[in-house]
Formats: sequence, C-alpha cells, structure tokens
Amino acid sequence: MAIKRKALGKGLSALIPEDLEKQDNQRIEDIDTSLIRPNPNQPRKVFENEKLEELTDSIKKYGVIQPIIVRKDGNLYTIIAGERRWRACKNANISSIPCIVRDIENKNASEIALIENIQREDLNPIDEANAYEYIIERYGITQEEVSSIVGKSRVYVTNIARLIKLDKYVQNKIITNQISAGHGRAILSLDSERQIELTNRIIKENLSVRDVEKLVRDSKKVKKKKKIVEKDKYLCYIEEMLTERFSTRVNVKNKKSKGKIEIEYTNNEDLNRILDLLNIEE
Repeated sequence: MAIKRKALGKGLSALIPEDLEKQDNQRIEDIDTSLIRPNPNQPRKVFENEKLEELTDSIKKYGVIQPIIVRKDGNLYTIIAGERRWRACKNANISSIPCIVRDIENKNASEIALIENIQREDLNPIDEANAYEYIIERYGITQEEVSSIVGKSRVYVTNIARLIKLDKYVQNKIITNQISAGHGRAILSLDSERQIELTNRIIKENLSVRDVEKLVRDSKKVKKKKKIVEKDKYLCYIEEMLTERFSTRVNVKNKKSKGKIEIEYTNNEDLNRILDLLNIEE
C-alpha cells in the first residue's frame, strides 16, 4: 500500500513527486527485519510500551498495512520512517516487513523522518525540540528553513526548540507528561536548581502555566531587590548632612570614581532658596 501524505513544506514537496503512489507501489519489497536497523538520527527517542504493544497486537491480526521507508546502506537497510512498525514486527516475531526502498540524500532522509514523526500527535515536545536542533546543527540551516520543512510557524519552532535548554530533570517530566511544554517555557529563564524546585511544585500543587509565570515574575522581582547594594555609610552621612543643610531631600549617587549629587526642590521659590544657600546669583 502506498503512503499518502499532505503537502507539509518545501522540503517535502520538492522531494516527493505527484506520482509518488505509483512509484512507491513499484518499489515495495519484503525485507528481513534482521537486515534493518534504526536511524541513529531518529527524532523519536521514546517509544511508549503500551502503544507499542497495541501496534504489535494489531500487526499480529492484520499484518503491516503501511510499509516503512528505508535507505539501503551496503548489505543493510536504515529506517527513514516507520521505526515503530519495525519494532512491533520484531516483537510479534514477524521475520519480514514490507518496505519502500528509497535512494535519497541524507538530508532528505532526515526531513522525511522528521516530518512524519512531528505530524504524529504522540511525539513529545522534547523529541520534537531535539529533532529541530539536529536538523539545524547537522545542515547549518535556520529555524525559518526548518519551519518551512515541517509546515509550522517560525515562532512555534523557536518556542519548541528552546525546551532543550531546560535541565534534563525537567525535560524528563515533560516527556512523561507530568508537566507541559508551556510549563517548561515558563521556567526557562531560571537556573537549573530553581527549575527543578519549581517543577516539583508544579506537579505537587497542580499549578497552571499562568500560576508558574506569576511565580517566576515574582521571584525575579525579589531577586532584583536583593541585588540592590547598600549605600556606603559615608555617603549616607553626606546625604543626611546636605539634607539638613538645604532642608530638602538630597541623593548622592556613586559609581566607581564618579558620581553626582541630586537636590530636590518643589517650586521656583524653593529653587531660589537653594541657590541662595549655594551663594549662586541668578
């Protein structure tokens, strides 16, 4: 059976011609599962046992309805798309699997694997982020180009790709659906220790993304206040002396070897009073 796909982006549309079904039907081969190996650059790193078992049971009953796509590498075959089906066949002790063998460049092979996996609803955000990162680093392309390949907006790709900057502990909680990608983005600006601390709190208290965003904003305000350096005691003494001298608020600011003195006044009359005290004629 031929594989049908929607037009998902320039990379895919340029790779797959309109008469793909006809070409694919001519290329389907039954290949020994022992001669097939997974793609080391496969975007999907986590295969849920329960869903894999369901697919295994389905294949035992109905066989492999949709061929996998492979690339010939010497005497072996590397999977481009369909690793889950191949794993299910091995679990079902099925010796061969229908394959479409394609002779394409590595970049295009990665694009197909990436696109097929990203379009699946059960691909977790961390696998998706790693997929984008791999394509960007491996081929030196931009997030804009990646967004074109996968048929998603650049903003979406950027937001997902940022998740790989999270602490591994937090990433694992996203993979296992204990927190969402939205939670992850909300705590990205925190250090690893704080990320882990807040992640555990999210799980324990069932916090929403908005709750977390507020907590992060509040923590930054507190941190900012803590950064305020206490003024030098001598400068405080100068401020008090000048405040008493001019009967108005005086602020002495100091930065390294430079600084400035600010004298407040409430109106023109008050300004003239201060000028008189400074013996400055208008």
